[in-house]
Amino acid sequence: MAYKRSALMEERLAGARERILLATRALVAAGGYRNAPVTAVAAEAGVSTGLIYRHFPSKAELFVEVLTAAVAHELRIFEAIAAEPLPAPERLRRAITAFVRRALAGPGLAYAFIAEPVDPEVEAERIRCRRLFGDVFRRIIADGIEDGSFPAQDTAVAAACIVGAFTEALVGPTAPSRDAHGDENALVASICGFCLRAAGA
Repeated sequence: MAYKRSALMEERLAGARERILLATRALVAAGGYRNAPVTAVAAEAGVSTGLIYRHFPSKAELFVEVLTAAVAHELRIFEAIAAEPLPAPERLRRAITAFVRRALAGPGLAYAFIAEPVDPEVEAERIRCRRLFGDVFRRIIADGIEDGSFPAQDTAVAAACIVGAFTEALVGPTAPSRDAHGDENALVASICGFCLRAAGA
């Protein structure tokens, strides 16, 4: 019987943890990290602030986990595109297009993950995640070099530059002070065109 109670408690704790993460993501999407103090997260998730700190010793650790989960989702999309049986330039275009369109569809979350000032722990995770993006783009570029679509180049540097370019290009269009970015298709085409030229296509 004690074991059953323990298992039930674990299930409840896991459910609370998931609600905390979902609440944090929703608040960040609505107004950035500053919109997600622990008290607001607790109210949104329907839990006490003490329970939040039981799962996450600091607000930075909570934000890191939310960021990591979101980036893992983006990575799955990138990986799927990178594995498609298409020419490297087309895969590069499709990967960038997917990211840019998703960012424009959720500007609050995108700005928080790309550029909003954050604690050092969150910034360190942001840098790590960009490197993970770079790993996927490096493979696409290497494929392009191998089949002659791109000229010979340092793939790690090229990938870092491309990831930096398309994420930086989104800072203005996703910032809280943003104006309407006009024609979304034109913006996507401009970002993709620049990145493809940078790769040598």
